[in-house]
Amino acid sequence: METVLAFDFGLKRIGVAIGNTLLQQGQPLTVITSATNDARFADIEALIREWQPQRCVVGLPTHPDGTEHEMTARCRRFANQLHGRFGLPVVLVDERYSSAVLSQRRGDVIDDAAAAIILQQYFDEYAES
Repeated sequence: METVLAFDFGLKRIGVAIGNTLLQQGQPLTVITSATNDARFADIEALIREWQPQRCVVGLPTHPDGTEHEMTARCRRFANQLHGRFGLPVVLVDERYSSAVLSQRRGDVIDDAAAAIILQQYFDEYAES
């Protein structure tokens, strides 16, 4: 059984979800709102120490036709930084339609729920059955 942390990366917030390969169910965990990159990675380090994941999943946004845009590159960089800083395997998961699943109301913080959807997609499509 592996514990997995998933991230919905954003410029202002990073949604975080947790799950494991036994239950294969993503659950919202927290939203990181730290202003600086160093503070964000300090928050992530604390989560990694607490939950001891064996891998991380990062949502990879693209245009509906699959072409990349500015946030795609930023998410790839974030995934590379996660791997480089913590030495954990990082899997990128297509998140094109994850936000469509959420019924977002103006002002709601849904980043952790989006991370849970990304993690669930990882379990459904990529994890071993």
